[in-house]
Amino acid sequence: MSNATIAASLASPKLQSWHLERKAIVYVRQSTPQQVLENRESTERQYALVDRAVAFGWSRDQVDVIDDDQGMSGQSVDGRLGFQRLLAEVSLDRVGLVLGLEMSRLARSCKDWHQLLELCGIFRTLLGDQDGLYDPTEFNDRLLLGLKGTMSEAELHVLKGRMYQGRINKAQRGELLVHPPIGYVLNADKTSFEFDPDSQDQEVIRLIFAEFNRQGTIYSLLKYLAQNDIRIPVRPRYGPNRNQLEWHRPNRNTLAGMLHHPTYAGAYRYGQHRTDPRKKIAGRRRTGAVRVPLEESLVLIKDRFPAYLSWEQFEKNQQQLENNQNRAKSMGAPREGPSLLGGLVYCGRCGARLMVTYSGRAQRLRYQCGRGAQNHGEPLCLGIVGRDLDRFVTERVFAVLQPASLELCLTATDDLEQERQRLDQHWRQRLERSAYEADRAERQFQAVEPENRLVARTLEKKWEAALRDHERCEAEYDDFKRAQPSRLTDEQRELVKQLSQDIPAFWEAPTTTPQDRQKIVRQLIDRIEIDVDGDSERTDITLTWAGGFTSRHRHNRTVIRYAQLSGLDDLVARIVELKKTNKTLGQVAEQLNQEGYRSVRRCPFTAGMLSRLLRKQGVSLPCRSARNSDALGENEWWLTDLAEQIGMPSTSHNHWRIAGWVKGRKLPGLRGRWILWADNAELQRLKQLRATRRRWSDCPYPQALTTPTSRDADASSS
Repeated sequence: MSNATIAASLASPKLQSWHLERKAIVYVRQSTPQQVLENRESTERQYALVDRAVAFGWSRDQVDVIDDDQGMSGQSVDGRLGFQRLLAEVSLDRVGLVLGLEMSRLARSCKDWHQLLELCGIFRTLLGDQDGLYDPTEFNDRLLLGLKGTMSEAELHVLKGRMYQGRINKAQRGELLVHPPIGYVLNADKTSFEFDPDSQDQEVIRLIFAEFNRQGTIYSLLKYLAQNDIRIPVRPRYGPNRNQLEWHRPNRNTLAGMLHHPTYAGAYRYGQHRTDPRKKIAGRRRTGAVRVPLEESLVLIKDRFPAYLSWEQFEKNQQQLENNQNRAKSMGAPREGPSLLGGLVYCGRCGARLMVTYSGRAQRLRYQCGRGAQNHGEPLCLGIVGRDLDRFVTERVFAVLQPASLELCLTATDDLEQERQRLDQHWRQRLERSAYEADRAERQFQAVEPENRLVARTLEKKWEAALRDHERCEAEYDDFKRAQPSRLTDEQRELVKQLSQDIPAFWEAPTTTPQDRQKIVRQLIDRIEIDVDGDSERTDITLTWAGGFTSRHRHNRTVIRYAQLSGLDDLVARIVELKKTNKTLGQVAEQLNQEGYRSVRRCPFTAGMLSRLLRKQGVSLPCRSARNSDALGENEWWLTDLAEQIGMPSTSHNHWRIAGWVKGRKLPGLRGRWILWADNAELQRLKQLRATRRRWSDCPYPQALTTPTSRDADASSS
């Protein structure tokens, strides 16, 4: 049959001259790389559409083939550069015909398919498949094309659903396995995981989980492994050493993946990731995956594989990892810093966890409830000085630990010995492995024929390298034994027993770090709740101990103002009462300290503190005139009494006397005591002078305030 005959048979009234003036595009696509390699017939049929375009009347130079999307799924336009180029060509009015073997080859998404239909309808571009030509501007053809697009999308969902149900069915039996985690290998039937046959591999995995229980954080575990030069066993999935055991340096991501993996507890899990369309990124196929909680996985089968740890311990590890995220409702692992109770203290008013803050050069510790201030701009709920609360809780911890100190000591001794035994066993296994590698290299060298020098030289170098590695491993093991003896000596045991009898000394020892103290407190206390009575110093502290027991205590916190003291009125009344017995303020301060009174800073009272306190409270004290009262005349004062009456230190008041701002006389025979004169008017002048604040750069005091008032002629001047 000639080309003219074929063209006549394919002639269609839909094909117009302006279509032939533009080019034709043949779109070629296979869904997966496997189909590209294996489904060759389908690929050939798609490329053969070029001849069909020529039969319609286009020359071969006018026919373009777009095959950029080979191995790409048609469910989305993302990443399909060929389909995007097709849309661009149509929108530039360069295309008269788009050919595809089936409409499903062009798109399996109604959104993408109707976008192509809209563009073809606007620019009068025909669509064609093996069934014929379609004009998107005609209603019947557009309806038919819409149905074909819907069927293509539905077919995709049917295929995906069929494969998905097959995977779920296999997963529910626990047999849908991909790659075994570190420390496991596939069994011979490839239906389950089993322990790695290498014993050192197994011991390292068990060591990692045991140390995490001791360290509490991934970072501390990583530091421990690095300090002891412990490598992680890995069997590569790809490359020349595929499935061969290698030893790699530990890293944080690998340790986190192991601690979160339920296979180490013997469980099979499938469906731990879901796809969130809102988080998908265009052009990146594997984006949008969201990890769901373990209990929400599609399949979870316990006791499916041999386990390195129990399921209960695995759940405790997950809780510890969750707490380490430092969220508002978690205790967390011990943190850097001197705070003892960070993560344990909660507000008794709003229930939020108290924040740990440090201020000043001295890094003063304080626990305060600032969640409302941070999130909503509200005032601080409450706060307490850190050293007071830490000291209070420490005393309660000592009271609990004292009866069980010897038992704790022996437990700690056993833990130290077990840790040293694990490390010693690890080094022995490394030494055994290096010796085996050296012996194997020697056997290979001895087995080669002497005449084959090319191979012999290579094997000789390999043997020498293995010997050097073995010698280095022996030297490192010797260093380890010198630094870490295999067991505690009797002297060491006796020393630990002696330390256990004095826990406070052990607690304050320079070798005891803040993290050590935090770990001890976290083993005994689950929660600390504090509530403050208004703005006063009275604080209610509730300790929730491990096991559920709750103890309640009353504590007086440190405040910054005397107005916050609940017993301020009683304190002032006691001062006035003692002052009426003709005591000096220094003597009153001594008496108050003996009776147990303390200042707001928890330090003993001094005369200056009492003077400032009484002045702020507006309390005027009577003069101390009972002693040597016969020596005082009318309107005369002892110097200290007048200073107290004005509200200033007696030393400063004596400088006023020297400067001539106040008149007085000195009594002989009484160790130089001064008597000053001040009537009511003079008292008012002196108080105004005291109230006047002046800096060194200001002008002098007003002369009217520094000039004393004249007194009667019978009074002696100084």
